[in-house]
Amino acid sequence: MTYFEVFGLPEKLAIDTVALEKQFYTLSRKLHPDRFASRPAAEQEEALRQSSLLNDAYRTLKDPILRTQYLLKLKGVDLEEQSKSATDAARAAGGEKKQIVPPELLEEVFELNMQLQEMRMARQMGEDEPELRRDLMTAKDAFDARMVETQAELESLWARWDGAVDSGDEAAKTSAREAMVVLLNKRSYLRNLVRDVNEALE
Repeated sequence: MTYFEVFGLPEKLAIDTVALEKQFYTLSRKLHPDRFASRPAAEQEEALRQSSLLNDAYRTLKDPILRTQYLLKLKGVDLEEQSKSATDAARAAGGEKKQIVPPELLEEVFELNMQLQEMRMARQMGEDEPELRRDLMTAKDAFDARMVETQAELESLWARWDGAVDSGDEAAKTSAREAMVVLLNKRSYLRNLVRDVNEALE
């Protein structure tokens, strides 16, 4: 059973989160362990399994980004891993984490990496670089603004996906899905850049 099926929802991205929350609490009450205290062990275990599935489904579907990633996973898309845990795991293994730099960010990322390197070296020497700090803050503000833009773009893609689901247009679904993958990877990459700048400024 998929997370959408748990709540009886179609595989769409626009969700009424208030209704979702109400349904979650209703279902949670039905599966509460106290209701199964006198039942056979097998029924108690099944209620616990369903309760765990319900919690995972709710946690995923109420968050728009997690919901999008989950839907893409259902459609066979494994998003490029850009999380901090993947970065740390790659460092621990002495390798490089696979990261695709969005083409439109190549120049900015190159410049930013130079600045980050300078800032790290200055900190190792015990020096403060006010001008470099200002440049990094400006870069961070620009990347934060890009994050807001990607959110707006993503919301328009959700509408495209949902429209394609309603009309049964497989080509439109494929197009929206591919665009969401590109955008989520870009968003993830931007989030990592902001994190790197924050670490350098601390």
